[in-house]
Amino acid sequence: MKQSSLLMALVDYIPVLLFFLAAKLIYNNLKNKVNKTFLYVFVLGALMVNTAGFLKASYKLLYSLNIGDFIWMSKQMFPNHSIGFLLAGLGLILAVLKPTNNKVYAIPIVAFVSMMIIGLGAMDAGLCYIASKQKNRKALVMFIVSFFLSMMMGYLSSRDFTQASMNWVAEIVNICGQVLLYLGCKSLGNFEM
Repeated sequence: MKQSSLLMALVDYIPVLLFFLAAKLIYNNLKNKVNKTFLYVFVLGALMVNTAGFLKASYKLLYSLNIGDFIWMSKQMFPNHSIGFLLAGLGLILAVLKPTNNKVYAIPIVAFVSMMIIGLGAMDAGLCYIASKQKNRKALVMFIVSFFLSMMMGYLSSRDFTQASMNWVAEIVNICGQVLLYLGCKSLGNFEM
């Protein structure tokens, strides 16, 4: 296990909570305006992302408290985040673009990184679309920066996490990205499309 302090473990819950709040804002603003099937695909994906993040943060907490090393709680993060972001992104982009074809196709699980990038990119693209329609440049910039910070998380995940300093860098980047996502969603207010 990487070095994990109690403070770092607790801080790891912040981006989980922020993503949950942002996803809730998205759902509440779109629930009566878009195709329910696609909105539920978004919800399923967001729940997967949130659950994966919560389990990973809980893993760090349990480990830092010397309760146990429940490695499965850590290992599940990457595949569940990847699939979750893909579903959330596809659901949101399909919901806001109102496609005529309601089929959602399964994607092979072997391309976790590609799925995460595509899914997160599609989710942010859907939010940027809404921000553009509202002429809300502030939200648009927040979503773009949030996307790039999330991509930076992918880069950081390839680094040596045996040092606490790398964990802190990743935590700070993740929190900044999720704060911008949340504030961008909050800035959109009622999603007028």
